[in-house]
Amino acid sequence: MSLLNTLNLTYPIIQAPMAGATTPELAASVSNFGGLGSLGAGMTAPDVLNSQINMIKTLTDRPFMVNLMVLSEHESSSFDTVMPTWLSQYYQEHNIEFTLPTRPAQSFAEQLQVLYDNPVPVASFTFGIISAEQVQRLQSVGTRVIGTANHPLEAKAWSDIGADAVCVQGVEAGGHRGGWLPQSETDPLGLLTLISQTRACTDIPLIAAGGIMTAQDIKAVRAAGAELAQMGTAFLTTDKCGINDTYKQALIDSSQGKRSAETRLTRLFSGKLARGLLNDYLRDFAQFESAHKLPPYPQLNAMTKFMRADATKRLDAEHLSLWAGQGVTLVRNESTDALLTRLTQNL
Repeated sequence: MSLLNTLNLTYPIIQAPMAGATTPELAASVSNFGGLGSLGAGMTAPDVLNSQINMIKTLTDRPFMVNLMVLSEHESSSFDTVMPTWLSQYYQEHNIEFTLPTRPAQSFAEQLQVLYDNPVPVASFTFGIISAEQVQRLQSVGTRVIGTANHPLEAKAWSDIGADAVCVQGVEAGGHRGGWLPQSETDPLGLLTLISQTRACTDIPLIAAGGIMTAQDIKAVRAAGAELAQMGTAFLTTDKCGINDTYKQALIDSSQGKRSAETRLTRLFSGKLARGLLNDYLRDFAQFESAHKLPPYPQLNAMTKFMRADATKRLDAEHLSLWAGQGVTLVRNESTDALLTRLTQNL
């Protein structure tokens, strides 16, 4: 049975689960249209996640997906590095007050428990891999399980533990890279290469992600061997998306030639490689990314949060994490339904 039928979708489109950008309204809107709407819940407190799941269930009776970031208890609960000097100096120079939280990230175990207690149609995972027992427990409550991979070996690992599908994320993709093996960093693969190499080592159903912006792109990845297309950047400038206006405007400006559309993979915002629009922060502090060991994710992410909050308040796109994929020049300021209508007219 095809993944389209397994997930009960009308169209082969998944709206990417972008933490901090996706809303219950966006997820429900995509699902109601016939795609798979998603909630990026990796940074969401367990009680809030439970409420958001309930909200989506009131807004749609169609399948939807919740995505979590796989972090160990040690990674999510402690700071074992100090704030970089250059970052603390930035805070002092700009009079930005900061007090680090008691823990840098939410407890993955507690978030996962929410999915056991309040089951969702689809759960996807990024930044790592869960156990075969956890996959089976989710499947036992009726949840389909989807992994994320930047390398064929990661996709095979998900296949080996019984996942229902894997999202293969090419180097073109915006936001954080989802893989965890060193091979995914040493030789990052473009999407079409990643699909073909993954297809050669496992027959698990594949979802393609990275630079997909048009109906033609969807057709291309399906012809290459993926069953569904996962799209993130295209949804960022739609009405149901939860990003702030400054971020949204920067994306639209890049599509209209009003600012550079150059994107870059960087660790400077969070400690983990992620692709976003080039801005002053990435230019000004590039030397520290190349010459110094940065705190890992999620520690650096928690440390730069105060800069990003201050930039949001001051409408300053130059110190925000402007996550975007290499297809960013094709974004439009439109409704979510208008985007989906445009994408599905020629499928």
